[in-house]
Amino acid sequence: MSLLNLRDGFRDEHQRQSAQAIVMRHLADDRQQEECRVLMKFWWQLSMTYQEVTEEDLDRHVGPAKREAVQGLIEAIRHSPDAVDTWIDDVPQRFPLVRDRGYEAWRISDSR
Repeated sequence: MSLLNLRDGFRDEHQRQSAQAIVMRHLADDRQQEECRVLMKFWWQLSMTYQEVTEEDLDRHVGPAKREAVQGLIEAIRHSPDAVDTWIDDVPQRFPLVRDRGYEAWRISDSR
């Protein structure tokens, strides 16, 4: 199934940005480079009208637990803004915040 126009399923910009923040802060871990890359493409796609990533890309590169979370968001977007709210409330409880190790390393090297 196509992942085009996912942005149309959000109630408003705030809800879309909240969902994107969860994808970035709780799912995209830079220790898993390929998975992180695909999840960040998905993050971008949530605000675009075109397709950056396919379901096959997600299946191929995203681990089962995170893939299930992403699929939950896709289904929520297709169902209703209230379902997206439920996803926003649920997912951060299942996935801890990810430390951005790349940014931390850059910040330390930049301060020297």
